[in-house]
Amino acid sequence: MYLRDATQSDRDQVVALWRSAGLVVDHNPPHEDFDRALSQPQSAVLVGEEDNKIVAACMVGDDGHRGWVYYFGVDPSRKGQGLGREMMNAASAWFSGRGLRKAQLLVRPNNQKVIGFYESIDWTEEPRSIFAKWIQPKFSEKT
Repeated sequence: MYLRDATQSDRDQVVALWRSAGLVVDHNPPHEDFDRALSQPQSAVLVGEEDNKIVAACMVGDDGHRGWVYYFGVDPSRKGQGLGREMMNAASAWFSGRGLRKAQLLVRPNNQKVIGFYESIDWTEEPRSIFAKWIQPKFSEKT
């Protein structure tokens, strides 16, 4: 798998991968999230590509204190082949290159099946309470 930073021309293919991996929810506009990540110096979308097809992707960000992983997904037909481990190693390298000491990600309660994967690549659960406030109305792909 060839790992690289995504470009604007990858947008539709990356969003399609995120959808097929079950990462898109009604209130997150994936095309806008992709565009924002590429337009900011503190974020990127990393992709894994084989035969000109994106088979893994994740969004990474630097909040000034720690790194964050978002929209991490592998083509469902390619799961169990080590692509996820490779992609998460690339994310860790991105964080390390920015001098970050810690990275985090969130797992939705309905996505418990990924916990074993993260544990297998030395990520640990750190129980926290997450509080949120919607500043703008929620996005809905259905409208």
